[in-house]
Amino acid sequence: MIDFIRRPFGHEPVLKKEEIGRKKKKEDQRANDITGTLKRMWQFISEERALLYGIIFLVTLTSLLSITGPFLVGYIVDNYFIPGEMDGLSTILLFLLVVYILLSSTQYTAAFFMVGLSQRTVYKLRSRLFSHMQKLPVSFYDKRQHGELMSRMTNDIETISQTLNTSFIQFTTSIVTLIGTISVMLYLSPLLTLLTVLIIPVLIFAVGFITRRTGPLYKKRQRATGELNGYIEEMVSGQEIVKVFSQEETAIRNFNEKAGNLRDITFWAFLYAGFIPKVMNMLNNVSFTIVAGAGGLLVFYTDGVVTIGTIVVFAEYARQFTRPLADLSNQFNQVLSAIAGAERVFGIIDSEPEKDEGKITGRSIAGEIEFDDVSFSYDPTQKTPTIRNLSFRIDAGESVALIGATGAGKTTVMQLLARFYETDSGEVRIDGENILDYSRSTVRSQTAFVLQDPYLFESTIRENIRYGKLDATDEEVVEAAKLANAHDFIVALEEGYDTVLEADEGFISQGQKQLISIARALITDPAILLLDEATSSIDTVTELKIQEALERLMKDRTSIIIAHRLNTIKAVDRIFVMELGELVESGSEEELVRQRGRYYQMVDDNK
Repeated sequence: MIDFIRRPFGHEPVLKKEEIGRKKKKEDQRANDITGTLKRMWQFISEERALLYGIIFLVTLTSLLSITGPFLVGYIVDNYFIPGEMDGLSTILLFLLVVYILLSSTQYTAAFFMVGLSQRTVYKLRSRLFSHMQKLPVSFYDKRQHGELMSRMTNDIETISQTLNTSFIQFTTSIVTLIGTISVMLYLSPLLTLLTVLIIPVLIFAVGFITRRTGPLYKKRQRATGELNGYIEEMVSGQEIVKVFSQEETAIRNFNEKAGNLRDITFWAFLYAGFIPKVMNMLNNVSFTIVAGAGGLLVFYTDGVVTIGTIVVFAEYARQFTRPLADLSNQFNQVLSAIAGAERVFGIIDSEPEKDEGKITGRSIAGEIEFDDVSFSYDPTQKTPTIRNLSFRIDAGESVALIGATGAGKTTVMQLLARFYETDSGEVRIDGENILDYSRSTVRSQTAFVLQDPYLFESTIRENIRYGKLDATDEEVVEAAKLANAHDFIVALEEGYDTVLEADEGFISQGQKQLISIARALITDPAILLLDEATSSIDTVTELKIQEALERLMKDRTSIIIAHRLNTIKAVDRIFVMELGELVESGSEEELVRQRGRYYQMVDDNK
């Protein structure tokens, strides 16, 4: 991620030199893909082309009506007010009123339809992004901050929504108004038109100077916002760890640094963008002065070259001439920001989804597991694989414990069994078939996971347990809770199974959360049960309840348990001792103790 050297407020942030080379090429590619991004956005709108063309027609009509109004005012001045002619004045004034009423009506109607079109488009884009995120592999999320991903779904999509709501109509209106205004101005007085457009070179220079700076800054602002959101999400999720290690000041300091980066970038982006209306207002006044001064001289010193009515029209058109240019300049920054957000969204949509090409689908799994000379690394550049040349076999219905120091590869074994990752070499087999030949849904639907840190959704206890099997009856939910020894404490709650678990709930313990997560896994009646440190964060009383439940649950079910505490694996059939990604010992507890090898040393160390 890009960081900025911290500078006193009011000084433009400068990229660190070491970051420039690493990010410049990627940024340039993004900046050059504006056309491609707009084409992809068009794909989301193309289904409503008829409505879009109708909106363009209304916007064009609005612009023409806005041009007609001043023209009629000039006509009234020259043909009625100056000569003192009153006949027909009421008719043309009524017509002018109708023009302005139609102008307001078409503006509102176009805005009404555009809001609906833009929100439907954003809905499709947001749904497409969320749906695609559900198809991405676990490895995708492991490599990214969750807050950064959330920023794509919220901030970036919202920026696109705002741009579609306002910028499209503004752009179309400005272009039609600009063309129409210049056309009428040329018709009325080419000379005054020439004097009016003298400001264009200054305008182009000023806008170019500003947008060359605001464009990159808006991109950096989008990125800095994502980084800050990611950090906030990380700190909120890890607040207990922050407090345990008394790192509140460090968290505040890091937050202030990231927020300061965003502040400085936003300061300069908004400062430069704020120059545009100021410059436009100044040029508008200059243009008005030129028209009024030159027009007045032409009226007094020439014979009919221009009329007073023409000067009135030009005075208004001079404002209408600069206004669309100002709108185009203002909206340009918003569009650049939206394109940057769209690129970030499409960057996720373009990520390779998790493939599910296995030919074996719907088959019941018995639970026989075999690792045949398996090696795997999370990082291809890693010199030493996480697991290497790992081979073992677990019979259907057998229970096995994986033990070993942190980093031994125990969790990786489960990650490979769940097909969260694929092996670098060797084969993982289930019931004698390569796991790659199974569809992921077939394997995962018959495998239950109980993780070290239970995650419960903000819903009722009943629905949290039912999440493992959405069509489960209430009786099945209760039965799963009883098997997990969770039923007694659930019914003791005031709302029982209908108790809503909220993010900040404090009425159930960590151990009780784990019991609910075990019930959620058990309701699927899995062929394979994977327990990753399921009892590591549980009090002694609750641990005894889980041990009692495990003895029942592991019967006739292939079970793999990861545990650091050796007293939690007494009931397993075999124990696998792992070190540095290799299997160094295997056998029953009695066999391993008799061998007086690595397991014996671990037992002795725990005495």
